[in-house]
Amino acid sequence: MPNKDYYAILGVPKTASEDEIKKAFRRLAHEHHPDKGGDQQKFKDINEAYQVIGDKTKRGTYDQYGSAAFDPNSGFGGAGGQGFGGFEGMNVNMEDFGDLGDILGGMFGMGGGSRNRGPKRGNDIETEVTIDFLESVKGTKRTINLYKNLACSHCKASGAEPGSKMETCKTCQGRGQVQRATRTIFGTMQTAVTCTECHGSGSRPSEPCKVCKGAGIERKTVEYPVDIPAGIADSEALRIQGEGEHPGIGGRAGDLFVRIRVKSHPVFDRDGFNVISFVQIPYSTIVLGGEVTIETVEGSGTLAIPEGTKPGTVFQIRGKGFPHIRSSSRGDHLVTVQVDVKKKISKEQRTALEELKKAGL
Repeated sequence: MPNKDYYAILGVPKTASEDEIKKAFRRLAHEHHPDKGGDQQKFKDINEAYQVIGDKTKRGTYDQYGSAAFDPNSGFGGAGGQGFGGFEGMNVNMEDFGDLGDILGGMFGMGGGSRNRGPKRGNDIETEVTIDFLESVKGTKRTINLYKNLACSHCKASGAEPGSKMETCKTCQGRGQVQRATRTIFGTMQTAVTCTECHGSGSRPSEPCKVCKGAGIERKTVEYPVDIPAGIADSEALRIQGEGEHPGIGGRAGDLFVRIRVKSHPVFDRDGFNVISFVQIPYSTIVLGGEVTIETVEGSGTLAIPEGTKPGTVFQIRGKGFPHIRSSSRGDHLVTVQVDVKKKISKEQRTALEELKKAGL
């Protein structure tokens, strides 16, 4: 067969470190996997290249003799007694072996393989709470009802009837883990997974909890108070750790996410941390200046209009906007001036306007 440049296939220089080769292989394997629409032949070549230059001993042989050293049909007879026939006709399905990162992480120590490490974690819960616009400015409180899995109050999530003895788990023989065969791109691999009978503890109670039947959880409706901070925006979510679903024995609860929906307001709108509003003022005030009454998120106030103000002018009232949730600063209130054009006017007003028109105003 023609000599293959395994370094070029993985896109690394000949001086690449083992870590650089591993990273390149992992990236390319994900990118070109057939189940993700990649080219099967290229995927095979990538794996073939990594099998050789990813191994310190084989890499030395390859650097000296090239890829022919690993061809069982060549004069070398296939260095190390193995070629790459195992990839021929291989139908690889990602669902057969889970996430490629976990498999590669367990094999090559690349940060994956953590799926079965640590305590089992319960599911997260997401719920919605609707508040008024002014409540989003000032903050508020709500009480929500959640129907969820809780740690069993009778056995404290142990699954054992209080006072019962613990016995060695017969399924895992007290090891807390069992072996599972997993199909991978490199063949069938044996991996250790947490025992589902004892949840990794290696022991089981002689008498299961009478309330939860040994599951360690009970399903109840609970009330939960939620503090909604001032300044929160529509669609933002509050994360409350440990208030999600409890998984049962040997686990910890997930988190609760409370997504906030803010009602619209007839006067105010929001732009970042600024409050936006419009005010209609008489033409005479636009020309001559004066003070007008406006609404703010803190109540009524006055706004000074300078003489000769143009319609569309935006006035900035500092510190009257939304509070920043994670700091003491606050946005502003931006008021846009608009001319109040009357649809109906009195005779006196019409006469005055006609005089202004004659005067060129």
